Amino acid sequence: MGEAPAFFLDEVQKGFSNGFDLKSNGCDSTTTIVVGNKTYLIGGSSNESTLEIGVQIFDQSSGEWVYPTVLGTAPKPSKGFSTVLLNEDRILGIKKCSTPDDFAWFLEVDTPYVRQQKKILGTEVVAWSKGVKGKAEKPVVISGPSGVGKGTLISMLMKEFPSMFGFSVSHTTRASRNMEKDGVHYHFTDRSVMEKEIQDGKFLEFASVHGNLYGTSVEAVEVVADDGKRCILDIDVQGARSVKASSIEAIFVFVCPPSMEELEKRLRARGTETEEQVLKRLRNAKAEIEQGQSSGIFDHILYNDDLEECYKSLKKLLGLDKSENGSPEIEPIWVDLPEDHSISKIDQKIIISSRTPELEKGFKDLIVIDVSSLKGGAPGRTRGLNIYSTSPVLESLNGIHELS
Repeated sequence: MGEAPAFFLDEVQKGFSNGFDLKSNGCDSTTTIVVGNKTYLIGGSSNESTLEIGVQIFDQSSGEWVYPTVLGTAPKPSKGFSTVLLNEDRILGIKKCSTPDDFAWFLEVDTPYVRQQKKILGTEVVAWSKGVKGKAEKPVVISGPSGVGKGTLISMLMKEFPSMFGFSVSHTTRASRNMEKDGVHYHFTDRSVMEKEIQDGKFLEFASVHGNLYGTSVEAVEVVADDGKRCILDIDVQGARSVKASSIEAIFVFVCPPSMEELEKRLRARGTETEEQVLKRLRNAKAEIEQGQSSGIFDHILYNDDLEECYKSLKKLLGLDKSENGSPEIEPIWVDLPEDHSISKIDQKIIISSRTPELEKGFKDLIVIDVSSLKGGAPGRTRGLNIYSTSPVLESLNGIHELS
């Protein structure tokens, strides 16, 4: 807690409405928005020393300023930043003069993720999440004991549908080896950094192996979806359990051998391990199969007694068995935001219109952001934005009023 610049405090005490345009002066920009008894001051400067937009909170009940722990990747400052409150748990921020993939950002103030992090960290927390148009296919989590053939099944998927699936790049605290490239084979990171990000809820699953941490971050999965692909996660049962408990919605598949005898035959046929290693893998496999079949984690259980039939079953449950996978989703229309604009809101629609007469004369359509189908959120993306243009006359008939 502490003191903020006097003019900010004076403005907050005068009171603000819930959702209004950014007040900007040159490249500096700040905006405030009220949520319950808290006023959020959001702003930053686009000078070189400022890397992201900061957040401060004025607690009206105590009359004090609070400086929250800010999670997620904050948006970089721009020529302006307009805000509007959504459902009392998050604030939508719209960057002026931004690129189509960087215009919408969500500041979560009371979502389940934020409430969870408040309990863990014991402090006030807010979290940024980047808004993304359209939807992404659910990631596919595939688990199974060593030797069951899940790697072969995944390779068959990647070969038949090379542009549809992708792997996330895992993080590790071990040093890179010869020919390994950071960001390609692994994201190589310091242990202190990874432990902090694990604490902040940025990892779907992680494990300690031979003194080093390995894990899959939420961001690594989101990057695959950003590329228009469906992420495949090849992880063990414990990792699948962690993903199940996370904010990521996924399809969980467990691959079983037809019998333990057949699994032992396959492991021995590989001829790559000692007797002791084979026996250890068999013991682990028995425990994994028991967990996979009884834990309730997995949506589907496949028995790999015949590879081709098992692969057909996998494609069927992923909706890939049809000659046509349905009509492609239509990409939402993008319209450049005018630098000077106003924001209105009705139900789950945000309406953006030009503010100056000069712009109004040449700006015949309103921009509408439909937020009725939002999915996900911090520490990943907020997906499901639908953007289109419409006639001002039609929207006025629908009862939309400009926020003051």
